[in-house]
Amino acid sequence: MTSLKNSYAQYEHMAIEWMNRNGLRLLRISLGIVFFWFGFLKYFPGVSPAQDLAINTITLLTFGLLSPKVIIVGLATWEVLIGIGFITGKFLRVTLILLFAQMLGTFAPVFIFPNEVFSAIPYGPTLEGQYIIKNIVLISAGIVIGGSLMNKRAVLKSEST
Repeated sequence: MTSLKNSYAQYEHMAIEWMNRNGLRLLRISLGIVFFWFGFLKYFPGVSPAQDLAINTITLLTFGLLSPKVIIVGLATWEVLIGIGFITGKFLRVTLILLFAQMLGTFAPVFIFPNEVFSAIPYGPTLEGQYIIKNIVLISAGIVIGGSLMNKRAVLKSEST
């Protein structure tokens, strides 16, 4: 029984070490894939389930100054750029700014169009509402990645001295 516990502990330790070495990179890349994919969908009219709500929200927030085509192509490009930033790991500070700015906009429909976001306010989200709520996880992932930048800076500073 003791050798079984030791074997388990050894494999558990190996798994934790692997997660520690690879988790942050996998989180960054998977976040990038989500943004790239969701953004890319918006280039094709009617494919993204959030397209109409996004257009209506941005139209209202910009006082109708932008056409729906400009809105959706702009949003698609913004999300694709976030995705590329996370996938490549380049320009992460700018990517994080784009992410957090975009996330502010994604929660606007909760307040502007609550009847489209909830089938039963405030606890029964529609598909669009679920799409918005999942952004809490994306924000948290961005926070973790952003927090790692300070660690990276400290490591680079200590290596240069």
